[in-house]
Amino acid sequence: MSKPEPTRYRTMNWKSYNDALKRRGSLLIWLDKDMVWRAPKSGCNGRPPVFSDAAIQFCLMVKVLFGLPLRQTTGMVASILSMAGLDWRVPD
Repeated sequence: MSKPEPTRYRTMNWKSYNDALKRRGSLLIWLDKDMVWRAPKSGCNGRPPVFSDAAIQFCLMVKVLFGLPLRQTTGMVASILSMAGLDWRVPD
């Protein structure tokens, strides 16, 4: 029994094919500027938290999504925040 011949695809419209490849590499991240990035004041003893749970979850989401180590994650989050025009500190 012989293997079936693989299907060959031929691209006829190169402009739309190139545009589709460019769109595939596009990255869109939505940040809510009203998101609470800093942790609220707590009346407990000990060191108060600096960042909110939402900020830490955002950083961990970026880490898992792109498969980055923690140091590279902090750099990428800092880059995302600067592109968004936000002067927030990055959790480390």
